[in-house]
Amino acid sequence: MRIHHLNCGSLRKIPPLGAEPTADVAHLERAAVCHCLLIETDSDGLVLVDTGLGTADLRYPERSLGADWVAYARPALDPEESALRQVVRLGYAPRDVRHIVLTHLHRDHTGGLPDFPHARVHVHPDEYRSVTDPAAPHHRHSLDRFMSAHRAHHPLLTPAVAVRDGEWFGFRDVARPRGLAGELLLVPLPGHSAGHAGVAVRDGDGRWLLHAGDAYMHHGEIEHTPPRSHPALDPVQQGAQTDAAARVLTRDRLRGLRRDHADEVTVLSAHDPWEFARLTARAGS
Repeated sequence: MRIHHLNCGSLRKIPPLGAEPTADVAHLERAAVCHCLLIETDSDGLVLVDTGLGTADLRYPERSLGADWVAYARPALDPEESALRQVVRLGYAPRDVRHIVLTHLHRDHTGGLPDFPHARVHVHPDEYRSVTDPAAPHHRHSLDRFMSAHRAHHPLLTPAVAVRDGEWFGFRDVARPRGLAGELLLVPLPGHSAGHAGVAVRDGDGRWLLHAGDAYMHHGEIEHTPPRSHPALDPVQQGAQTDAAARVLTRDRLRGLRRDHADEVTVLSAHDPWEFARLTARAGS
């Protein structure tokens, strides 16, 4: 198994992410990223974790993503950043992406779905219910953020299956995507969306990688005590969250996971560019 780290959308937010107080080149001023994973498996083809911005988003951003969001996030609109182009550059065909596993259904995570219409799309059961059941909590909020352009092709949206006695490093109600043989789990990380979840995958060396989605947006939130957030990202987090108290609790649990299990688990955020730079340098991808 090999895991590639992909930036599938540079977001030059207003205000921009300023430089951090260090001379390290990895901490120079950067645009926010849409950090996705491409997993080469032995038996399940390619698995894409989150999709970032898709090719249609980059061609028709206001129509696909919404004019207000585009004006605020200021996506770079570089076609070469799409997951589709990056998959092809790695020597694969789009149809080789057989599964997509999503942390949640917000527009900067689902834009690439139309580029892989044949792929089965896995989400946590709570996130699935939030967009399919009108009686579910936050149903209207969830549908508003799952853009119509990203679901017009009727993606093969599939709820993951709860794991019996499912627990992962103390996180409960873990679910497993249907039809995937490898060690890949959806770990509930509530607060940001109705069914927000991290995606945990065990790499070829036996270590776990946890893509924590938008459970936190800056590494200072889990690397420092007390947590140190980024002022440019705080309004984004607070504007999107469905449950502020649950989000803070999730963030604190991730900080504990990193502190107590750093030799077993690497945690990453969907949008932190300095974290992305460190991980790509380490992975060589």
